[in-house]
Amino acid sequence: LLASNADVDGREEGGVSKIKDQGACGSCWAFAATGALESAVRIEKQDQPLYSEQDLVDCSSSYGNMGCNGGWMDSAYEYIIDHGVASEADYPYTAKDGVCDNTHERTQPMVDYVDLSGCDDLQNALDKQPISVAVDASNWGLYRGGVMTNCKTAINHGVVLVGVTDDYWGVKNSWSTLWGEAGYIRLAKGNTCAICQYPSYPILDG
Repeated sequence: LLASNADVDGREEGGVSKIKDQGACGSCWAFAATGALESAVRIEKQDQPLYSEQDLVDCSSSYGNMGCNGGWMDSAYEYIIDHGVASEADYPYTAKDGVCDNTHERTQPMVDYVDLSGCDDLQNALDKQPISVAVDASNWGLYRGGVMTNCKTAINHGVVLVGVTDDYWGVKNSWSTLWGEAGYIRLAKGNTCAICQYPSYPILDG
């Protein structure tokens, strides 16, 4: 996905978890939150957890999320800070709204999160870890590869920014490995698809 040694690519250091598939449920926000959190833990703790999107879909509605009808990464982070999060294995994904199941063991990997402002902050923060970002993905359906330049700016999707070069952002999506470049998309540098509007990332527990 990304080239030269001067670039940032979280996957080179094993800092990016597997591509997942949200299916027909509008739970991208949950995948963007768990994806950034999984990356942070991989990088800082040398551990490789997979967290439960279904936990967030079913249980974080009181934080303003709407399950398969949308939500926000920051709201997911706030839920995790207060309640922890189950593992993907313990609370598997169903791609539909369910009743919150509080019988699962939850771990508490994070204590706070940071909201960034603008493309410069976004690129600087990416030196440390992948970042959850909100984008306009309304014309991503036909993407097969290359650097996308023709985006709109109405936020409607959550993804994880994992890398950057002088020319493009490297983004991890949650539409399976069959989509895009094995699940990834390259966006032209700058505020393409509104990627610099609402970035945030988790702060771990020390």
